[in-house]
Amino acid sequence: MASIAHHPAQRRRPAKRRHHAGPLVAPVAVFAAVCVIAAAYVGYVLWPRWPDAPVATDAPSIPITVGGTVFNIEPAAVRIPSQRHAGSQSRIDIAYLWPSLMPPDPSLKVIDGKPVDPNERLFALIQIDDGALPLAERVKNIYPRYLSKTLASGPDGLVVHPFRAETPYEGEDLVYDQTQRFLTRCSRQGVANAGTCLLERRAGAADVTFRFPREWLSDWQNVAAGIDRLMARWRPNT
Repeated sequence: MASIAHHPAQRRRPAKRRHHAGPLVAPVAVFAAVCVIAAAYVGYVLWPRWPDAPVATDAPSIPITVGGTVFNIEPAAVRIPSQRHAGSQSRIDIAYLWPSLMPPDPSLKVIDGKPVDPNERLFALIQIDDGALPLAERVKNIYPRYLSKTLASGPDGLVVHPFRAETPYEGEDLVYDQTQRFLTRCSRQGVANAGTCLLERRAGAADVTFRFPREWLSDWQNVAAGIDRLMARWRPNT
């Protein structure tokens, strides 16, 4: 009689339980990743870095980015030495000789046979847009609240519109031509004040403010043309 081999019964191992990820795991992981990336970016921005060495004043134009807008500016025209380097900056202070629009050169004493007048300067400030209303909007919606009702004639067809006393622009005039292509805000001349004019332009996300003596209004058409030439020189591809 054939013997039957009895094999011990194999014990069944309990099945492993599968853990299912909860519905909040994925969003939490994404949020954590975003926090890590944000922290890394803030650390990179705030990490102290040595500034670039200033460029020599006799170097050719260098690309300077303000508010994402690139300007090609001669280092000699940059008034503050620490700003004389390529790359991104929050503001640039500039000066040019007038009317030649040449960068100031301490070694240059004569231009076109005439002595250089150190006071003949066209100044400019390029800075990131601070969120203020564009000039056209201010002329339309802000300035009329503070302007007087009387107008005066200025040099060579300009219109002089005074601001009223006891307003934020007291002591200033809005000066413009008939087309308002040339429009500037000027302080009035006084005993100790020769008067200064501010003319604004917008370039991308950067604001450009030109500053010049009020007496230049007698030659305002050349002033306007000179400012146009500078803007074209700084941004030749626009």
